[in-house]
Amino acid sequence: MFADADARARLEAILHPRIREALLAILGTLNAPYVVLVIPLLVEAGWQDLVDRVLVIDAPESLQRERLMRRDGLSAAEADALLAAQANRATRRAAADDLVPNDGDLDALRARIEGLHRRYLALAGSGEAGPSAG
Repeated sequence: MFADADARARLEAILHPRIREALLAILGTLNAPYVVLVIPLLVEAGWQDLVDRVLVIDAPESLQRERLMRRDGLSAAEADALLAAQANRATRRAAADDLVPNDGDLDALRARIEGLHRRYLALAGSGEAGPSAG
């Protein structure tokens, strides 16, 4: 699917409206200080209107490739095709209100996420959602 841009576009045209509708329905039922939506193709789909802030968990492309291959058992070519079908790293970073580096150990990532959680709780309590350095 990732090698055939036309087939992928046809599939996305079928799936994305249904996914967006289901997501909106779920959001309407939630009662929480804030909600984190995990939308891998947020930028590509142009769904930034669904959120107040865009959080990007970032890693160098070489590390993304390595993790994809290890996690999903992909070949190098498959991992490259998957990455090529997504917005590139620079585009994702440019879309981010909050950027969390994920190129170190798990403890460092946890600490960054905890800090961001506290920030999001504060933003939710204040009603503010504007951009800041993440």
